[in-house]
Amino acid sequence: MAYQKLGRNSSARKALFRDLVTDLFLYERIQTTEAKAKEVRSIAEKLITKAKKGDLHARRQVAAYVRRETLDGDQDAIQKLFSDLATRYSERPGGYTRILKLGPRRGDAAPMVYLELVDRA
Repeated sequence: MAYQKLGRNSSARKALFRDLVTDLFLYERIQTTEAKAKEVRSIAEKLITKAKKGDLHARRQVAAYVRRETLDGDQDAIQKLFSDLATRYSERPGGYTRILKLGPRRGDAAPMVYLELVDRA
């Protein structure tokens, strides 16, 4: 499976994807470039599918990837993923995210998008 390097080495790219996925789970909508959104979408959908299983092994697999960042000091991204998002998408077979195009960025004309979770509150 091919992927985009996004002008970064492998460790920086992995850290970028971890940050974007964590922010997507916390805030349910992020603004980023189209190339980054397309790469992050597949990672996020796989992690939501793992969270739907809900067992300890799935929780440890997700915890190995997602950062432990808190949302207003009470709920971290992993807890939100397993408690809120997994129950929200329990009946949905896939397609948890959508990409909404915004237009070019002012500085370098990179195509900007919103990457958001469907059925968000």
